[in-house]
Amino acid sequence: MPGTISTPPPHYGFRQNCTCMHPRKKMGMMHMTFFWGHNAEVLFDRWPGTDPKMYAVSLAFVFAMAALVELLSCCKLIGRAGSDCNFAAGIFRTVLYTVRCGLNYMVMLAVMSFNGGVFLAAVGGHALGFLAFGYRACKKSGGVGSVKERTDLPPTNC
Repeated sequence: MPGTISTPPPHYGFRQNCTCMHPRKKMGMMHMTFFWGHNAEVLFDRWPGTDPKMYAVSLAFVFAMAALVELLSCCKLIGRAGSDCNFAAGIFRTVLYTVRCGLNYMVMLAVMSFNGGVFLAAVGGHALGFLAFGYRACKKSGGVGSVKERTDLPPTNC
């Protein structure tokens, strides 16, 4: 019909050519369910990209971060004799706690890429880290309840 204006169909979800957030960056679809494959973004823009080798590096990085979280959760670096009231020991514990929290959040954000391989790398890193570091701390101290007494940092609330 002459004189009628056609309106474009409504967009449900993300638009492919939306430049709302950044003037030079196009927004694409974000996965909201787990998917498998090496074409993913983990933690940083365009990383690891489409290269399967870089994807393997990103999986190793997530694995190492998760294992390091377990190491920091179960480590005993400061002697107990007289160091409970030491200001420097308190600062050191605070720094360790902050690093552990930051690493926990980085692992969480990596898992939020919804890539199945990244999820398995994070869970595997936590499992191997606990097996290597946490299990020995529990075994030496006589039980799971006494781990708090053997570590520098308070336990994580998972």
